Amino acid sequence: MAKKDYYDVLGVKKGATAADLKSAYRKLAIKYHPDKNPGDKAAEEKFKEINEAYEVLKDDQKRAAYDQYGHNAFQGGAGFGGGGGFQGNASFEDIFETVFGKDFDLGRGSRSRRGGPAVHPGEDLRFDETITLEEAFSGVKKTIKVHRHASCSACEGTGSVDKKQETCGTCHGSGRIHMQQGFFMMERTCPTCQGLGQVIKNPCPKCQGQGRRPEVQSLEVALPAGVEDGTQMRVRGQGHVGPLGGPAGDLFVFIHIKPHDLFERHGQDIFCRAPISMMTATLGGSIELPTIGGDRVDLKIPAGTQPNTRFRLKGKGMPVVHRHTVGDMYVEIAVEIPKHLTTEQKELLETFEKGSNKKHNPDSFNFLEKVKRFFKD
Repeated sequence: MAKKDYYDVLGVKKGATAADLKSAYRKLAIKYHPDKNPGDKAAEEKFKEINEAYEVLKDDQKRAAYDQYGHNAFQGGAGFGGGGGFQGNASFEDIFETVFGKDFDLGRGSRSRRGGPAVHPGEDLRFDETITLEEAFSGVKKTIKVHRHASCSACEGTGSVDKKQETCGTCHGSGRIHMQQGFFMMERTCPTCQGLGQVIKNPCPKCQGQGRRPEVQSLEVALPAGVEDGTQMRVRGQGHVGPLGGPAGDLFVFIHIKPHDLFERHGQDIFCRAPISMMTATLGGSIELPTIGGDRVDLKIPAGTQPNTRFRLKGKGMPVVHRHTVGDMYVEIAVEIPKHLTTEQKELLETFEKGSNKKHNPDSFNFLEKVKRFFKD
């Protein structure tokens, strides 16, 4: 008897996507599985036919050959009903493994049904460390105190007085138990051993059978020069130790940098706002400034310097972590207008104002000309 078209067997069109194929196969495999149809030979044959069709169409190369040559593409070969496909005695879990992947778990969706006892790693820890901008510039070593669960020294992390663990009698060491619900085989964590696969008959009194105890540990953390605010550093194995000898989690150190009185950081560059008097801005002069590295620089102020003028000091910024690169320092000038003038000072400024012209204050005169033209128009 001629074989049926594989697409017709699965009830899909020839251009069906991989997702469409998988969905159609899943429904039919559940419907015709021998476990659901005991003693039904027709259902068993249909089940084999469905698996044969899916084994070909799910493989891109086999599907391309089938689309071009039909069943003739596999004549003389091993045949997919007896080689790569499911047999009539395939377990129901095998179907789910093919459809969802080997790590699919009917109970949790994250553990292989063939896996052994669960290993519970310890939790990760977070520690926040605040440093100054100067420390970020030069790099610094900090000693931090971390509250963590460490391995119990009394029982050497076993949780047992005699340092012995026995195989759990409920799950027989697998950490998982199986339950039949209809034609589904469900799997869940063993309630007796909590998935560890081992039980303790003589719990350690120091750690109450956990294999770990709280402690305060001092650690030295080296922060590199140029470290930025918000940097996250990972110290492997310095988080909580897992119960009963489980591996330790990691410690994550988050770096925060205090605001500075003089400087503001933007990446690798440093910004500084420097107020100067109106006379210095007008006549020129110089101001002495510090740098984040501790040097002193004399910044020359040209005569006629305007507010918000920015000067660049090359190479006076922050280093870049693990690179031979240094940013720049930018000084932004703020011209301070004098307050609380005496009568004599006011008279002098009024005299100066009367003698001013477009040459002295070009921006002001140009603005006034534009305002006049606006009203005139």
